[in-house]
Amino acid sequence: MLDMGILIFSTIVLGVGAFFVIVGAVGVYRFPDFYTRLHGAGITDTMGAELILLGLVVQAGFSLIAVKLIFIGLFLFITSPTATHAIANAALTAGLRPFLSVKPGAASPWSDGSDQG
Repeated sequence: MLDMGILIFSTIVLGVGAFFVIVGAVGVYRFPDFYTRLHGAGITDTMGAELILLGLVVQAGFSLIAVKLIFIGLFLFITSPTATHAIANAALTAGLRPFLSVKPGAASPWSDGSDQG
């Protein structure tokens, strides 16, 4: 009975992790500028990968494999947000400004320009 509970829990955690990875990938594709796309990539790296690793740790049980997966998770938990912040800071320092809003009458960044009169 306990094995079935572990299997159900790990399957749910793996599914939620895969959901975050897919949402992050869609965010990278759909968001309008560099900074919002970077946010989508950060979701994928941090939440998606951590949840997938947690599901794998639960499936591995008490073993050396689980210890290795925990170390990988800790490494990702520290380095992924740090790398995302460093990339965003470098882009801002280089002069890349965030997209804040659309001015009235200006072309939307989501359109191809064909709707302009």
